Amino acid sequence: MAKEREVFIHGQVDEKGNIEVPGCVRNGIDEQSANKIFDEMAEFAKYAFNKSHAACYAVIAYRTAYLKAYYPAEFMAATLNSFLGNLDKIPQYIDECKTLGIEILKPEINKSDSKFTTEYETGGTGLNVSKAKVRFGLGSIKNVGTVPVGNIVKERCENGPYKSFTDFCERIADEAVNKKCVESLIKAGAFDEFEQTRSTLLASYEGIIDIIQSGKKKGFAGQVSMFDLGSEQEKEEMNEIKYQFDEHEEMSNKELLSIEKEMLGIYISGHPLEKLRSQIEVQTTINTINLRAIDEQMSSNLDDPEMLMTKQSGKVKFTDGQKIKYAGIITSIKKKYTKNNKIMAFVSVEDLYGTAEILVFENAYLNAGRSLVEENIVMVEGRLSIREDDTTTIIANEIKDFGEQKQKIFTLDITTADEEQKERLRGALRYFSGDRNNINVQIKVEGETKSCGQIYLTEQIKTVFEDILGKEQVKIEEC
Repeated sequence: MAKEREVFIHGQVDEKGNIEVPGCVRNGIDEQSANKIFDEMAEFAKYAFNKSHAACYAVIAYRTAYLKAYYPAEFMAATLNSFLGNLDKIPQYIDECKTLGIEILKPEINKSDSKFTTEYETGGTGLNVSKAKVRFGLGSIKNVGTVPVGNIVKERCENGPYKSFTDFCERIADEAVNKKCVESLIKAGAFDEFEQTRSTLLASYEGIIDIIQSGKKKGFAGQVSMFDLGSEQEKEEMNEIKYQFDEHEEMSNKELLSIEKEMLGIYISGHPLEKLRSQIEVQTTINTINLRAIDEQMSSNLDDPEMLMTKQSGKVKFTDGQKIKYAGIITSIKKKYTKNNKIMAFVSVEDLYGTAEILVFENAYLNAGRSLVEENIVMVEGRLSIREDDTTTIIANEIKDFGEQKQKIFTLDITTADEEQKERLRGALRYFSGDRNNINVQIKVEGETKSCGQIYLTEQIKTVFEDILGKEQVKIEEC
């Protein structure tokens, strides 16, 4: 660029002294003005497009705008498919679907394709395109790969819909569909159209798959078993004997939503905050709709960026440093240590409209105590941080439980534990503690309880503690 500056201002001559480029000075422009012009061109070059490049982008922009305006469901389905399997990106575009009024349908084993697809309502005059919905693709479920999904969809297309969970397991037994894949499909609600509850299927699927695989190994080519004889009704009756389901009552709505969020990255069947909607609206001063409006207006080069009006009400004003109240459910916690070895955290809190990032410094982090765990509903009191070159964030002054919600706590009774058990327990607590903690832990000794931090708890992890202390000494209680 320095060489080009010299050519621009003073021109360029060849070896014989012939003028190849006159330059500004030769054209009657003084050196100071020429430098200023070059500075402006250099600055513009940081983001400038040539005409042919700009024309291509303009055509693409007009086409995508047209598709989004007139075929919103199809457009959003295609956009979601471009991020298939990316649980970080998918929720952002699902949220855009909600903004556009497009309903997202949960995954179903007999309706979902490997990718996101559109479905239409039917009426007396045919398809109602204005009521198009987007069906969640099986390929976007966590731990479900594209190859297994391809085999599942292919089998369904060739031999008809799956009639039951056991029919599904039998038909995909020879395909590349492992137990982890089946478990994820259960958790995502893909088999909800069948009779069994998700908790029943989670307790039974491994045994059913083992029976099928065992039968495949023992059988011979062309051999017919007693279960293959008789009418369709008789076959169904025989299957009830052949497969034993470990019957369980369905999980609570909160647990169902939790595993759904884990598998899909979003809540589809409902939202844990829905029942608290009116309370949240009364007690808070900002939500993620407001935060998005602030960011949009900051990027629109407002004449007065210090004063921002929300698009939702047109009355509420937000400024950098303003005190606010925000409520939602904690979806992730990332702990960090500063250069001064002080703890801080980046906490993602989701309300009914999206997710906000909360910056929590040491004092607020330590004072938050038991409230700072995943899946806990909290009230955040803090101040806005509005920056032109960054997303608007909330800096927390205080984080506490929202309202009178009951919180679960993991209680470990060590009254009768020996030193070996205590040492194993300490190791387990350290191992299962990290950024992703979803429950508080307390130790009980002869009737007295003492807080012991947080861990990430699942049914499998719970059995680890039961093996150490015994089932009677391990409980999940409400406080």
